[in-house]
Amino acid sequence: MPSTSTTAPAAPFSIGGAELTSRFFLGTAGYPSPQVLQEAIAASGTEVVTVGLKRQLAAGGQPGDFYALIRASGARLLPNTAGCRSAREAVTLARMARELFGTHWIKLEVVGDEHTLQPDPFELVTAAAELVKDGFEVFPYCTEDLVSCQRLLDAGCRILMPWGAPIGSGQGLLNPTALRTLRERLPGVPLVVDAGIGSPRDAVQAMEMGYDAVLLNSAVANAHDPVRMARAFRLAVEAGRLGYEAGVMARQDMAVPSTPVTGRPFVL
Repeated sequence: MPSTSTTAPAAPFSIGGAELTSRFFLGTAGYPSPQVLQEAIAASGTEVVTVGLKRQLAAGGQPGDFYALIRASGARLLPNTAGCRSAREAVTLARMARELFGTHWIKLEVVGDEHTLQPDPFELVTAAAELVKDGFEVFPYCTEDLVSCQRLLDAGCRILMPWGAPIGSGQGLLNPTALRTLRERLPGVPLVVDAGIGSPRDAVQAMEMGYDAVLLNSAVANAHDPVRMARAFRLAVEAGRLGYEAGVMARQDMAVPSTPVTGRPFVL
């Protein structure tokens, strides 16, 4: 019998060996202040936040101070290798992050193009294979290309994070057909849309496709009111997931009367 509850908590899902209820992962760069970041994390309901260790060190920040802020929020930390241009550099930074933050989770980023910040598929697979052997749970930031994603799975990755559009562009899901294909071809793999999401409607679209979660940063950090935008995305992710689970109706080529003029009003 269908559930009639409107207040039931979200069902937990498993990713990287952790049981989570929130399917909204949040980045931590570019906020107006630490206070706004803390409030945005709380409003988002996220249980996973990312941080670029390279960015923190370049800015002169102390990773320990940042980790204390994250621990106070109760969210898990997902360090990333943003800014790396080679497998060797990414592996070194990942190992440093593990020592500093005490986590084997790593969001693996290896950029191959300076203009689009598109991942380098060859260096990414090389780094992923080495880190998996070293005991990391690798969350690889990749494109929506099916073959590249299959190579990452062959390298030992159990999670994939395909982009929706170039990082920070806010362009939304530029290739929904490829993203749908990826979801259909890899039904048992946790998939997280990462990068390019600009508004809550993009998050709804990704979740209605059956993606397991979304990760974004700029769309919240660069909003006029980051805290309210974090809440908007929280609701969008929840709505999109509920829509997927409920089953979105198939589109029709022509109009179909919603109120029958003959027969019964209900299908029994």
